[in-house]
Amino acid sequence: MIKYILIALTLALIGCGLWFWAKTDPQKLDFADRMAPGPAEYSQAPLTGIAYGDDARQMLDIYLPKQNAAGTSAVLIFFHGGAWRDGEREGYGFLGRAFASRGFVTIIADYRKSPKVRFPAFVEDTAAAIAWVNANIATHDGDPKRIFLMGHSAGAHIAMMTALDPQWLAAKNLKPDVIKGVIGLAGPYDFLPLTTESSQIALGQWPDLTETQPITFARADAPPLLLLTGEKDTVVKPRNSKILSEKIQALGGQQQLQIYPDVDHADIIMAVARPFRQKAPVVADVVNFINAH
Repeated sequence: MIKYILIALTLALIGCGLWFWAKTDPQKLDFADRMAPGPAEYSQAPLTGIAYGDDARQMLDIYLPKQNAAGTSAVLIFFHGGAWRDGEREGYGFLGRAFASRGFVTIIADYRKSPKVRFPAFVEDTAAAIAWVNANIATHDGDPKRIFLMGHSAGAHIAMMTALDPQWLAAKNLKPDVIKGVIGLAGPYDFLPLTTESSQIALGQWPDLTETQPITFARADAPPLLLLTGEKDTVVKPRNSKILSEKIQALGGQQQLQIYPDVDHADIIMAVARPFRQKAPVVADVVNFINAH
């Protein structure tokens, strides 16, 4: 009898292990965040699968904070990374919970990916998601006059493109000042020539590649920027954040640059999940930035 129990337990453990390792890295982070010891930061069920367009990828999830005294909260829209070809919003519940628990209406927005679409489709999706939020978030106690963007890696690229190049918001009948601030986590902002296969597929067909680069559209009246990066990031090197910071500063715009020591490309998003907060104060830095603006 004991032998059969041990066999059953072994098979169950193997099954659990296979289930876990079949998940994407963000989904693993989300699981780790849920299982972390200590009281949960956020226990509400998010509003999921809300369409902001007709494509199956054009959907978003909303994490609502407890209603504050004013009845409206600042809004944070997050766009995930994945080299413009990978990733899904469902893996980022840990980020939605982290910032909703700190009083922000937090939105995880998905977007169309390459090779099904190429630049500028994912930037157009970013603007479309912002337009939906601007028109609808008041019904969820979010303040459409306090919308902030945040992205990691490719998500930081499309968020920054939308914030800096006014044409994408203008196509949705929105003015640039609809965005009150942008937080970029390890974003590529100045990365010509295109050296990776993923960037070549996603962006390489565009006639003028400088028009795919956020640095091209740096301007003095850009929304305030918080540029966070890791000293040991070899995927999107810290120079991307440094050079955008320097360009905005030289133009007289508002920017903050934070380079975390001993942090790489994955660490900076891991630091949002509860078990890995010791890696870098990403959550605190983002909260302070939003509150300051």
